[in-house]
Amino acid sequence: MAVYKDNATGTWRVIYRFTNWKGERKQTQKRGFATKREAQAWEHEAMLKQGAKLDMTFGSFFEVYEADKKQRVKESTWESKSHVIRTKILPYFENRKIEEIEAKDVIAWQNELMAYRDEKGKPYSADYLRTIHAQLTAIFNHAVNFYNLPYNPARRAGTIGSEAVKEMDFWTKEEYLKFSEAIMDKPRSYYAFEMLYWCGMRSGELLALTPADIDFEKQTVTISKTFHRSKGRDIITSPKTKKSNRTIKMPPFLCEEMQEYIKMLYDIKPDERLFTVTKSYLNHEMERGAKQAGVKKIRVHDIRHSHASLLISMGEKPLIIKERLGHEKIQTTPGTYRHLYPNSNFDVAKKLTGLLTYTPATHSVADCTCNQFTAEYHKQAI
Repeated sequence: MAVYKDNATGTWRVIYRFTNWKGERKQTQKRGFATKREAQAWEHEAMLKQGAKLDMTFGSFFEVYEADKKQRVKESTWESKSHVIRTKILPYFENRKIEEIEAKDVIAWQNELMAYRDEKGKPYSADYLRTIHAQLTAIFNHAVNFYNLPYNPARRAGTIGSEAVKEMDFWTKEEYLKFSEAIMDKPRSYYAFEMLYWCGMRSGELLALTPADIDFEKQTVTISKTFHRSKGRDIITSPKTKKSNRTIKMPPFLCEEMQEYIKMLYDIKPDERLFTVTKSYLNHEMERGAKQAGVKKIRVHDIRHSHASLLISMGEKPLIIKERLGHEKIQTTPGTYRHLYPNSNFDVAKKLTGLLTYTPATHSVADCTCNQFTAEYHKQAI
């Protein structure tokens, strides 16, 4: 390495030469240091990172951790992890030498987090505190496992917060039918929630669906991808887990509804998204419909729980529900419902079909700007 002063700008720069993991000689540089001391400090940290020496600062090691981990997880997952680290961990530990951080330092940091109150006097939730601490623990674990840090001070300090026991909110079938009737004025919203409720898919899975994913002959929808929006970009990735890749049997009435919906999209291509909206749009429509229908407010994700509750009320076994929802384990199925499981199993699509009867066009499914909509259904509980 070498440190030079740029006479044209009066600032300092560092030229850094190194050998990468392939044995190739590389060179990079960093400009704009106000003083020679700042340039030399950066040079020192760069040398430590390249040699993976734990005399480096926590902030520098986070860059090592990021380089090691970022490509191994989904972009959305890394964004969540990175946000917690940059806003809740780096401000406290960034300039500390990582090998000098002790359990007592972690405890002091924990105490600051637990003492925090926002402008309304509200503290961090126990679940969020646990999440923050888990990120710090993961960084130190990485240093222990791969860079010879003697021990994990975050683990030694002990965790904070707790894993929240989340009551799974849901709608009954009757509540959902009231909601669906209330949003019939917007077909895109109506059909989106029909897919969510009767198939139990995640909102990201719904928003990634294309016409090619639906086989009307077999009456199935295949889940093979998920959608999220980040920094103004629409991103399609593989589903949440391996088990999330699945094929869901659709009840016939839902196939008919989706055929009508696709017809109104005119020349949509097989690989184009069926629902070109965002999760925030679904949240807004959820609130609008619940208020208009006079049913309790729940989250969009709780529609998935509502589907699980519906299946349980129909007598489905945990294994059937697990496969339909794409859970990795049977235990993942909401514990709130577990005591409801009976010891019988039925054909899901047939039973879903049996929940609906049709009458002549009583309710119009029409958008404010799309009166040509012809799909008209009146749902009545049997």
